[in-house]
Amino acid sequence: MDTESLPRRALLAFAVVLTLPALAGRAAAHVRYVSPGGDPLAVAEFLAGALMDPFNLAVLGAGGLAGAAAAATYLRLRPFQHDLAVFREAMAEYRDLLPWLLRLSVGLPLVGAGFSGYFFSPAVTLGAPTFVRLFGITVGFLLLFGFGTRLMAFTGLVGYLAALPSHPTLLLAFEYVPALAAIALLGGGRPSADHVVSRLASADTVYARIDPFYRKVAVPFVERVDPYRALVPVIVRIGLGLSFIYLGVTQKLMNPGNATAVVAKYNLTAVVPVTPELWVVGAGLTEAAVGTVLVVGAFTRAASAVAFLLFTTTLFGLPDDPVLAHISLFGLASALLVTGAGGWSVDAWLSQRTESAAEWVDRVSERAA
Repeated sequence: MDTESLPRRALLAFAVVLTLPALAGRAAAHVRYVSPGGDPLAVAEFLAGALMDPFNLAVLGAGGLAGAAAAATYLRLRPFQHDLAVFREAMAEYRDLLPWLLRLSVGLPLVGAGFSGYFFSPAVTLGAPTFVRLFGITVGFLLLFGFGTRLMAFTGLVGYLAALPSHPTLLLAFEYVPALAAIALLGGGRPSADHVVSRLASADTVYARIDPFYRKVAVPFVERVDPYRALVPVIVRIGLGLSFIYLGVTQKLMNPGNATAVVAKYNLTAVVPVTPELWVVGAGLTEAAVGTVLVVGAFTRAASAVAFLLFTTTLFGLPDDPVLAHISLFGLASALLVTGAGGWSVDAWLSQRTESAAEWVDRVSERAA
Protein backbone atom coordinates (compact mmCIF):
# COMPACT_ATOMS: atom_id res chain seq x y z
CA MET A 1 0.00 0.00 0.00
CA ASP A 2 1.41 3.47 -0.91
CA THR A 3 2.01 6.39 1.43
CA GLU A 4 -0.84 8.65 0.27
CA SER A 5 -2.71 10.26 3.09
CA LEU A 6 -5.98 8.73 4.17
CA PRO A 7 -8.07 11.87 3.42
CA ARG A 8 -6.69 12.06 -0.11
CA ARG A 9 -7.41 8.39 -0.78
CA ALA A 10 -10.90 8.71 0.68
CA LEU A 11 -11.62 11.71 -1.56
CA LEU A 12 -10.37 9.84 -4.61
CA ALA A 13 -12.50 6.81 -3.72
CA PHE A 14 -15.57 9.02 -3.36
CA ALA A 15 -14.91 10.61 -6.76
CA VAL A 16 -14.55 7.22 -8.44
CA VAL A 17 -17.82 5.98 -6.88
CA LEU A 18 -19.63 9.01 -8.27
CA THR A 19 -18.20 8.44 -11.75
CA LEU A 20 -18.45 4.63 -11.75
CA PRO A 21 -21.41 4.41 -14.18
CA ALA A 22 -19.62 6.61 -16.71
CA LEU A 23 -16.35 4.77 -16.03
CA ALA A 24 -17.99 1.47 -16.81
CA GLY A 25 -19.66 2.96 -19.86
CA ARG A 26 -16.34 3.90 -21.43
CA ALA A 27 -15.18 0.32 -21.05
CA ALA A 28 -18.56 -1.25 -21.83
CA ALA A 29 -18.00 -1.88 -25.51
CA HIS A 30 -17.69 -5.45 -26.69
CA VAL A 31 -14.00 -5.99 -25.90
CA ARG A 32 -13.69 -8.35 -28.87
CA TYR A 33 -14.71 -5.51 -31.23
CA VAL A 34 -12.13 -2.91 -30.13
CA SER A 35 -9.37 -4.84 -28.38
CA PRO A 36 -5.93 -4.73 -30.00
CA GLY A 37 -5.26 -8.01 -28.22
CA GLY A 38 -3.47 -8.36 -24.94
CA ASP A 39 -1.19 -10.75 -23.17
CA PRO A 40 -3.16 -13.60 -21.59
CA LEU A 41 -3.60 -13.20 -17.86
CA ALA A 42 -4.58 -15.84 -15.30
CA VAL A 43 -8.15 -14.95 -14.37
CA ALA A 44 -7.98 -16.10 -10.75
CA GLU A 45 -4.68 -14.33 -10.16
CA PHE A 46 -5.92 -11.13 -11.81
CA LEU A 47 -9.16 -11.02 -9.81
CA ALA A 48 -7.42 -11.90 -6.57
CA GLY A 49 -4.89 -9.12 -7.10
CA ALA A 50 -7.58 -6.58 -7.94
CA LEU A 51 -9.85 -7.51 -5.05
CA MET A 52 -7.11 -7.70 -2.44
CA ASP A 53 -6.33 -4.00 -2.89
CA PRO A 54 -8.11 -2.14 -0.05
CA PHE A 55 -8.71 0.90 -2.23
CA ASN A 56 -10.34 -1.18 -4.97
CA LEU A 57 -12.49 -2.97 -2.41
CA ALA A 58 -13.53 0.36 -0.90
CA VAL A 59 -14.57 1.76 -4.28
CA LEU A 60 -16.47 -1.36 -5.36
CA GLY A 61 -18.11 -1.79 -1.96
CA ALA A 62 -19.11 1.86 -1.81
CA GLY A 63 -20.58 1.61 -5.30
CA GLY A 64 -22.67 -1.41 -4.33
CA LEU A 65 -23.82 0.22 -1.11
CA ALA A 66 -24.67 3.43 -2.93
CA GLY A 67 -26.89 1.54 -5.36
CA ALA A 68 -28.66 -0.37 -2.58
CA ALA A 69 -29.08 2.83 -0.55
CA ALA A 70 -30.54 4.66 -3.54
CA ALA A 71 -33.10 1.88 -4.10
CA ALA A 72 -34.04 1.77 -0.40
CA THR A 73 -34.31 5.56 -0.24
CA TYR A 74 -36.59 5.64 -3.25
CA LEU A 75 -38.89 2.97 -1.84
CA ARG A 76 -38.99 4.81 1.48
CA LEU A 77 -39.43 8.41 0.32
CA ARG A 78 -40.95 7.92 -3.16
CA PRO A 79 -39.65 11.24 -4.58
CA PHE A 80 -40.60 12.71 -7.97
CA GLN A 81 -43.93 10.88 -8.08
CA HIS A 82 -45.60 13.46 -10.31
CA ASP A 83 -42.63 13.39 -12.70
CA LEU A 84 -42.77 9.60 -12.84
CA ALA A 85 -46.50 9.59 -13.48
CA VAL A 86 -46.12 12.00 -16.39
CA PHE A 87 -43.13 10.06 -17.77
CA ARG A 88 -44.97 6.73 -17.64
CA GLU A 89 -48.02 8.28 -19.28
CA ALA A 90 -45.84 9.67 -22.06
CA MET A 91 -44.14 6.29 -22.57
CA ALA A 92 -47.52 4.55 -22.75
CA GLU A 93 -48.40 6.74 -25.72
CA TYR A 94 -45.54 5.15 -27.69
CA ARG A 95 -46.65 1.55 -27.21
CA ASP A 96 -48.23 1.33 -30.65
CA LEU A 97 -44.86 2.32 -32.15
CA LEU A 98 -42.97 -0.43 -30.31
CA PRO A 99 -42.90 -2.81 -33.33
CA TRP A 100 -41.44 -0.01 -35.46
CA LEU A 101 -38.78 0.72 -32.82
CA LEU A 102 -37.74 -2.93 -32.66
CA ARG A 103 -37.74 -3.32 -36.45
CA LEU A 104 -35.42 -0.33 -36.81
CA SER A 105 -33.19 -1.64 -34.03
CA VAL A 106 -32.70 -4.98 -35.77
CA GLY A 107 -33.11 -4.08 -39.45
CA LEU A 108 -30.46 -1.34 -39.52
CA PRO A 109 -27.60 -3.38 -38.01
CA LEU A 110 -28.53 -6.42 -40.11
CA VAL A 111 -28.33 -4.40 -43.32
CA GLY A 112 -25.01 -3.01 -42.11
CA ALA A 113 -23.79 -6.52 -41.29
CA GLY A 114 -24.75 -7.71 -44.74
CA PHE A 115 -22.90 -4.93 -46.54
CA SER A 116 -19.89 -5.35 -44.21
CA GLY A 117 -19.81 -9.13 -44.68
CA TYR A 118 -20.22 -10.31 -41.10
CA PHE A 119 -22.93 -12.48 -39.60
CA PHE A 120 -24.82 -10.65 -36.81
CA SER A 121 -21.59 -9.89 -34.89
CA PRO A 122 -18.52 -8.12 -36.32
CA ALA A 123 -16.51 -10.94 -34.71
CA VAL A 124 -18.21 -13.64 -36.83
CA THR A 125 -17.58 -14.22 -40.52
CA LEU A 126 -18.84 -17.38 -42.19
CA GLY A 127 -17.28 -19.29 -45.03
CA ALA A 128 -20.01 -18.26 -47.48
CA PRO A 129 -19.67 -14.47 -47.90
CA THR A 130 -22.34 -14.23 -50.60
CA PHE A 131 -24.90 -15.95 -48.38
CA VAL A 132 -23.95 -13.76 -45.42
CA ARG A 133 -24.40 -10.59 -47.44
CA LEU A 134 -27.71 -11.67 -48.98
CA PHE A 135 -29.03 -12.91 -45.63
CA GLY A 136 -28.24 -9.71 -43.74
CA ILE A 137 -29.39 -7.33 -46.46
CA THR A 138 -32.59 -9.23 -47.27
CA VAL A 139 -33.76 -9.90 -43.73
CA GLY A 140 -32.69 -6.46 -42.53
CA PHE A 141 -34.30 -4.55 -45.39
CA LEU A 142 -37.61 -6.43 -45.19
CA LEU A 143 -37.71 -5.81 -41.43
CA LEU A 144 -37.12 -2.10 -42.03
CA PHE A 145 -39.79 -2.05 -44.73
CA GLY A 146 -42.12 -4.10 -42.54
CA PHE A 147 -43.02 -6.64 -45.20
CA GLY A 148 -43.47 -10.25 -44.11
CA THR A 149 -42.27 -9.04 -40.73
CA ARG A 150 -43.02 -12.10 -38.63
CA LEU A 151 -41.60 -14.45 -41.28
CA MET A 152 -38.42 -12.37 -41.55
CA ALA A 153 -38.03 -12.27 -37.76
CA PHE A 154 -38.44 -16.04 -37.61
CA THR A 155 -35.94 -16.48 -40.46
CA GLY A 156 -33.40 -14.28 -38.68
CA LEU A 157 -33.89 -16.12 -35.41
CA VAL A 158 -33.49 -19.55 -37.03
CA GLY A 159 -30.37 -18.37 -38.86
CA TYR A 160 -28.80 -17.11 -35.64
CA LEU A 161 -29.63 -20.25 -33.63
CA ALA A 162 -28.51 -22.57 -36.43
CA ALA A 163 -25.07 -20.92 -36.59
CA LEU A 164 -24.63 -20.58 -32.81
CA PRO A 165 -23.36 -24.13 -32.03
CA SER A 166 -20.51 -23.85 -34.54
CA HIS A 167 -19.86 -20.16 -33.84
CA PRO A 168 -20.32 -19.54 -30.09
CA THR A 169 -18.84 -16.07 -30.58
CA LEU A 170 -22.35 -15.15 -31.76
CA LEU A 171 -23.22 -14.87 -28.07
CA LEU A 172 -21.64 -11.41 -28.34
CA ALA A 173 -24.77 -10.50 -30.29
CA PHE A 174 -27.24 -12.43 -28.13
CA GLU A 175 -29.56 -9.40 -27.98
CA TYR A 176 -30.83 -10.38 -31.44
CA VAL A 177 -32.62 -13.37 -29.91
CA PRO A 178 -35.06 -11.43 -27.69
CA ALA A 179 -35.38 -8.69 -30.30
CA LEU A 180 -36.33 -11.07 -33.11
CA ALA A 181 -38.63 -13.07 -30.82
CA ALA A 182 -40.41 -9.86 -29.80
CA ILE A 183 -40.84 -8.81 -33.44
CA ALA A 184 -42.25 -12.24 -34.30
CA LEU A 185 -44.91 -11.76 -31.62
CA LEU A 186 -45.70 -8.11 -32.36
CA GLY A 187 -45.61 -8.14 -36.15
CA GLY A 188 -44.93 -5.08 -38.26
CA GLY A 189 -47.16 -2.63 -36.48
CA ARG A 190 -47.30 0.76 -38.08
CA PRO A 191 -45.91 2.26 -40.19
CA SER A 192 -45.19 -0.87 -42.20
CA ALA A 193 -46.00 -2.53 -45.49
CA ASP A 194 -47.77 -5.29 -43.56
CA HIS A 195 -50.14 -2.72 -42.05
CA VAL A 196 -51.03 -1.34 -45.48
CA VAL A 197 -51.50 -4.81 -46.95
CA SER A 198 -53.72 -5.88 -44.04
CA ARG A 199 -55.93 -2.83 -44.53
CA LEU A 200 -56.31 -3.61 -48.22
CA ALA A 201 -56.92 -7.32 -47.61
CA SER A 202 -59.54 -6.77 -44.89
CA ALA A 203 -61.63 -4.28 -46.87
CA ASP A 204 -63.89 -4.76 -49.90
CA THR A 205 -61.13 -4.32 -52.46
CA VAL A 206 -59.97 -6.08 -55.60
CA TYR A 207 -56.79 -7.01 -53.75
CA ALA A 208 -58.81 -8.70 -50.99
CA ARG A 209 -60.37 -11.01 -53.57
CA ILE A 210 -57.06 -12.15 -55.05
CA ASP A 211 -54.93 -12.40 -51.87
CA PRO A 212 -54.94 -16.09 -50.81
CA PHE A 213 -52.64 -15.52 -47.86
CA TYR A 214 -54.23 -12.95 -45.56
CA ARG A 215 -57.43 -14.68 -44.37
CA LYS A 216 -56.17 -18.27 -44.56
CA VAL A 217 -52.74 -17.86 -42.97
CA ALA A 218 -52.07 -14.39 -41.55
CA VAL A 219 -55.29 -13.89 -39.58
CA PRO A 220 -55.27 -17.36 -37.90
CA PHE A 221 -51.59 -16.97 -37.02
CA VAL A 222 -52.14 -13.53 -35.46
CA GLU A 223 -55.06 -14.86 -33.45
CA ARG A 224 -52.90 -17.71 -32.19
CA VAL A 225 -49.94 -15.58 -31.07
CA ASP A 226 -51.95 -12.57 -29.85
CA PRO A 227 -52.30 -13.90 -26.25
CA TYR A 228 -48.50 -14.05 -26.00
CA ARG A 229 -47.90 -10.39 -26.90
CA ALA A 230 -47.97 -9.58 -23.19
CA LEU A 231 -44.72 -11.55 -22.86
CA VAL A 232 -42.78 -9.08 -25.04
CA PRO A 233 -41.53 -6.91 -22.12
CA VAL A 234 -40.44 -10.05 -20.26
CA ILE A 235 -38.61 -11.45 -23.30
CA VAL A 236 -36.85 -8.15 -24.01
CA ARG A 237 -35.99 -7.54 -20.35
CA ILE A 238 -34.52 -10.98 -19.68
CA GLY A 239 -32.74 -11.13 -23.03
CA LEU A 240 -31.10 -7.74 -22.56
CA GLY A 241 -30.19 -8.61 -18.98
CA LEU A 242 -28.54 -11.87 -20.01
CA SER A 243 -26.59 -10.00 -22.70
CA PHE A 244 -25.26 -7.61 -20.07
CA ILE A 245 -24.30 -10.40 -17.70
CA TYR A 246 -22.56 -12.36 -20.45
CA LEU A 247 -20.61 -9.34 -21.69
CA GLY A 248 -19.64 -8.23 -18.19
CA VAL A 249 -18.45 -11.64 -17.11
CA THR A 250 -16.88 -13.08 -20.26
CA GLN A 251 -15.54 -9.92 -21.90
CA LYS A 252 -14.26 -8.22 -18.76
CA LEU A 253 -13.90 -10.42 -15.69
CA MET A 254 -12.94 -13.63 -17.53
CA ASN A 255 -10.94 -11.89 -20.24
CA PRO A 256 -8.63 -9.54 -18.28
CA GLY A 257 -5.82 -9.61 -20.84
CA ASN A 258 -7.86 -8.10 -23.67
CA ALA A 259 -9.87 -5.90 -21.30
CA THR A 260 -6.74 -4.26 -19.86
CA ALA A 261 -5.47 -3.85 -23.43
CA VAL A 262 -8.59 -1.76 -24.14
CA VAL A 263 -7.88 0.35 -21.05
CA ALA A 264 -4.33 0.91 -22.29
CA LYS A 265 -5.40 1.58 -25.89
CA TYR A 266 -7.71 4.44 -24.91
CA ASN A 267 -5.56 5.60 -21.94
CA LEU A 268 -8.59 5.32 -19.66
CA THR A 269 -6.47 5.63 -16.54
CA ALA A 270 -5.92 9.26 -17.55
CA VAL A 271 -9.68 9.83 -17.46
CA VAL A 272 -10.03 8.53 -13.90
CA PRO A 273 -6.73 7.88 -12.11
CA VAL A 274 -7.28 4.35 -10.91
CA THR A 275 -5.53 1.12 -11.77
CA PRO A 276 -6.39 -0.80 -14.96
CA GLU A 277 -7.53 -3.66 -12.72
CA LEU A 278 -10.18 -1.44 -11.14
CA TRP A 279 -11.33 -0.27 -14.56
CA VAL A 280 -11.82 -3.84 -15.75
CA VAL A 281 -13.40 -5.20 -12.57
CA GLY A 282 -15.59 -2.11 -12.14
CA ALA A 283 -16.87 -2.30 -15.72
CA GLY A 284 -17.50 -6.04 -15.51
CA LEU A 285 -19.31 -5.89 -12.19
CA THR A 286 -21.38 -2.87 -13.27
CA GLU A 287 -22.53 -4.61 -16.44
CA ALA A 288 -23.30 -7.81 -14.53
CA ALA A 289 -25.21 -5.86 -11.88
CA VAL A 290 -27.29 -3.97 -14.46
CA GLY A 291 -28.01 -7.26 -16.22
CA THR A 292 -29.08 -8.96 -13.00
CA VAL A 293 -31.40 -6.07 -12.13
CA LEU A 294 -32.97 -6.34 -15.58
CA VAL A 295 -33.40 -10.11 -15.38
CA VAL A 296 -35.26 -9.90 -12.06
CA GLY A 297 -37.16 -6.82 -13.26
CA ALA A 298 -36.31 -4.42 -10.43
CA PHE A 299 -36.46 -0.68 -11.23
CA THR A 300 -36.52 -1.68 -14.87
CA ARG A 301 -36.92 1.74 -16.43
CA ALA A 302 -34.11 3.13 -14.27
CA ALA A 303 -31.86 0.19 -15.19
CA SER A 304 -32.72 0.72 -18.87
CA ALA A 305 -31.77 4.38 -18.53
CA VAL A 306 -28.42 3.34 -17.01
CA ALA A 307 -27.93 0.89 -19.88
CA PHE A 308 -28.67 3.67 -22.36
CA LEU A 309 -26.08 5.82 -20.56
CA LEU A 310 -23.48 3.05 -20.84
CA PHE A 311 -24.09 2.69 -24.58
CA THR A 312 -23.98 6.46 -25.10
CA THR A 313 -20.68 6.91 -23.28
CA THR A 314 -19.28 4.05 -25.33
CA LEU A 315 -20.53 5.70 -28.53
CA PHE A 316 -18.81 9.01 -27.79
CA GLY A 317 -15.88 7.65 -25.77
CA LEU A 318 -14.49 4.98 -28.11
CA PRO A 319 -14.00 6.50 -31.57
CA ASP A 320 -13.35 3.25 -33.46
CA ASP A 321 -16.05 1.14 -31.82
CA PRO A 322 -18.45 -0.37 -34.42
CA VAL A 323 -21.47 1.70 -33.40
CA LEU A 324 -23.75 -0.05 -35.89
CA ALA A 325 -23.32 -3.29 -33.95
CA HIS A 326 -24.75 -1.64 -30.82
CA ILE A 327 -27.95 -0.24 -32.34
CA SER A 328 -29.87 -3.36 -31.34
CA LEU A 329 -28.85 -2.81 -27.69
CA PHE A 330 -29.97 0.83 -27.88
CA GLY A 331 -33.31 -0.35 -29.27
CA LEU A 332 -33.93 -2.94 -26.55
CA ALA A 333 -33.10 -0.44 -23.79
CA SER A 334 -35.45 2.08 -25.42
CA ALA A 335 -38.19 -0.56 -25.69
CA LEU A 336 -38.01 -1.22 -21.95
CA LEU A 337 -38.36 2.49 -21.26
CA VAL A 338 -41.67 2.23 -23.13
CA THR A 339 -42.99 -1.05 -21.73
CA GLY A 340 -41.52 -1.26 -18.24
CA ALA A 341 -40.79 -4.63 -16.69
CA GLY A 342 -43.94 -6.52 -17.60
CA GLY A 343 -44.96 -9.62 -15.66
CA TRP A 344 -42.84 -11.99 -13.56
CA SER A 345 -40.78 -9.14 -12.16
CA VAL A 346 -39.95 -7.40 -8.91
CA ASP A 347 -41.58 -4.27 -10.32
CA ALA A 348 -44.86 -6.13 -10.87
CA TRP A 349 -44.66 -7.54 -7.34
CA LEU A 350 -44.03 -4.08 -5.88
CA SER A 351 -46.87 -2.54 -7.90
CA GLN A 352 -49.32 -4.90 -6.17
CA ARG A 353 -48.11 -3.86 -2.72
CA THR A 354 -47.30 -0.17 -3.08
CA GLU A 355 -49.03 2.88 -4.42
CA SER A 356 -48.19 3.72 -8.02
CA ALA A 357 -47.00 7.17 -9.05
CA ALA A 358 -50.33 7.87 -10.79
CA GLU A 359 -52.29 6.77 -7.72
CA TRP A 360 -50.08 8.98 -5.54
CA VAL A 361 -50.77 11.98 -7.79
CA ASP A 362 -54.53 11.34 -7.70
CA ARG A 363 -54.54 10.99 -3.91
CA VAL A 364 -52.52 14.18 -3.38
CA SER A 365 -54.70 16.07 -5.85
CA GLU A 366 -57.87 14.95 -4.10
CA ARG A 367 -56.43 15.92 -0.73
CA ALA A 368 -55.44 19.36 -2.03
CA ALA A 369 -58.91 19.85 -3.52
